[in-house]
Amino acid sequence: MTVDEELGVLESQLRRLKIEYEIFFSNPQKKPPADLEWKVLALLRKFSDGARMGFSQRFRYNAIAQRYAIYSDLWRKKSRIREEGYRRPQDALLSVQGVREEEHTTEHKVYGLSHAHDRDGHFVVHCADPSAETEKVEKLFMALSDAKKKAGENVSGSLESFTSFVQKKTDQLRKQYKCQEVEYSVDVADGKVKLTAKART
Repeated sequence: MTVDEELGVLESQLRRLKIEYEIFFSNPQKKPPADLEWKVLALLRKFSDGARMGFSQRFRYNAIAQRYAIYSDLWRKKSRIREEGYRRPQDALLSVQGVREEEHTTEHKVYGLSHAHDRDGHFVVHCADPSAETEKVEKLFMALSDAKKKAGENVSGSLESFTSFVQKKTDQLRKQYKCQEVEYSVDVADGKVKLTAKART
């Protein structure tokens, strides 16, 4: 089975696990779907190092892992409430609500990169030497691609060509402004995605 096929299985199992948990929480006689959750966790662990995956596959895996983390946190809270009983009105509400991803968009807007956003929700990263800071460039590429998808724009170009562009731009701005780092930001203005580069003194 290829990596893409296994990721497809993982997505399918996660959808089924979500349904099984919804059934579990609505039926006092049901047991939690521990076996299915174990299978999901086993696949998540299998690909956690990213060694066998290309960039697009890691992007897909990160999205699945983020969804599971959100679901798991809610299931844990609901299980605790189920075991201890409803102590507060908001607990009763939590026990019956479903998992809707839009409730958590701020947590995984750019797949785990929310910590790198500024107060306006823009993605910001600082680069001094992109060739040595591949993780930063990869996250910037992911943020740009994700923002374009959400805005309905075409996502074109490879990570390699984007890395080359960032390297040239960084070298150019560092030489021109005699700065140590270049700040790259991704933001959306009037429905259009914009990538900005500026010297950071």
